[in-house]
Amino acid sequence: MGKDLYEIGEIPPIGEVPPKMYANLIRPENFNAELPEKAFTIEVVDTPPVGPRQVLVFVMAAGINFNNVWAATGIPVDVTKVHAKLGQLSDYHIGGSDASGVVYAVGERVENVKVGERIAIHPGWWDPENPAVAAGAEPGFTDAYKIYGYETNWGSFAQFCQVFDHQILPKAPQLTWEEAAASTLVGTTAYRMLTGWPPNTVGEGDPVLIWGGGGGLGSQAIQIVAHFGGVPVAAELTDEKLEYCKKMGAVGVIDARNFDHFGILPHWTDDEAFAKWFEGAKAFGKAFWEALGEKRNPEIVFEHVGEKTVPTSIFMCESGGMVVICAGTSGYNAVADLRYLWMRQKRFQGSHGTNDRQAREYNQLVNDGKINPCLGQVFPFEEIGLSHQLMFENRHRPGNMVALVSAPTTGLKDLPE
Repeated sequence: MGKDLYEIGEIPPIGEVPPKMYANLIRPENFNAELPEKAFTIEVVDTPPVGPRQVLVFVMAAGINFNNVWAATGIPVDVTKVHAKLGQLSDYHIGGSDASGVVYAVGERVENVKVGERIAIHPGWWDPENPAVAAGAEPGFTDAYKIYGYETNWGSFAQFCQVFDHQILPKAPQLTWEEAAASTLVGTTAYRMLTGWPPNTVGEGDPVLIWGGGGGLGSQAIQIVAHFGGVPVAAELTDEKLEYCKKMGAVGVIDARNFDHFGILPHWTDDEAFAKWFEGAKAFGKAFWEALGEKRNPEIVFEHVGEKTVPTSIFMCESGGMVVICAGTSGYNAVADLRYLWMRQKRFQGSHGTNDRQAREYNQLVNDGKINPCLGQVFPFEEIGLSHQLMFENRHRPGNMVALVSAPTTGLKDLPE
């Protein structure tokens, strides 16, 4: 007979699921808009149930993403209220949208996943038996679609996490647990942004501007652009991250500290303010040409910064090109000069998460060694809150952050002997 609870670092026999587990969770009464680190607490809670088409994964490592900075601050939404609408437990939120681990239990009607498989998880969460999805609709365009471990409960910041069977991806045997957990959310998000919106998909020779190229999203975008023959140019804010962008394959970089025009676009009737912004945007465009090595504008601008950079992105984008955005880490009010959109026939495209095909294609690139998951910092389970604080303050090192959950140490590629 097994234990009721295993300590962090202990590994139950495969298939043995204890009724209790440790989780590094967020309660709504602990939301903290300035110190998201303080929102996280380690508690013993019930191990999540396993419903039809669901899988229970013993988590070895979990990726850190900006979405749980939002969860910890309670801005822009209280995620526990989203859980309540889904019929999930809403007393607390267990975040974590990336994971590597081992399958410990499967629910009814699960046919493609077996107990004992070493896996990674992609963050596109939806019930595969939802009527619209079952009828063939793009999951991301349905009400069923959620980002796992942010909009849903029972994410990967716990010993066990609950996912749907279609989220399961094979873990590459050559990757450590922390490498396998590092990049799935940001990588699949970047893959969809760059390949999922025809005709504006990255191709041979296409210049692409990538904001925040030294971070999790940007480091994946640089490599995906290069893989498809595009020409990535990255913008960053520190010397360390600028160098990292070049290491990941950027042909050139832009030091965004050299520009002061960023922010919400001045009103077009304010001649003086608008002229100042216009000069700053033109100077940034010139810096892009210099970094690229030729006088061409980006066919795609890879956006996730939002409020500070969208006006420049729309100005910069080539006629007929696309600004594609998946987040707004600097804010959500992004005023556009519509003249650049309609007269130059540019596209401003929102992109969110991934579908199964895109996740599998991205994961295959990682497993084949064509995309580096860009493991940056690794934290112990107890410092999941700290990792989010560093991300909130933009003090994290280049690449992706990961927390060890049940892996007792770094460097392991399978369960310890």
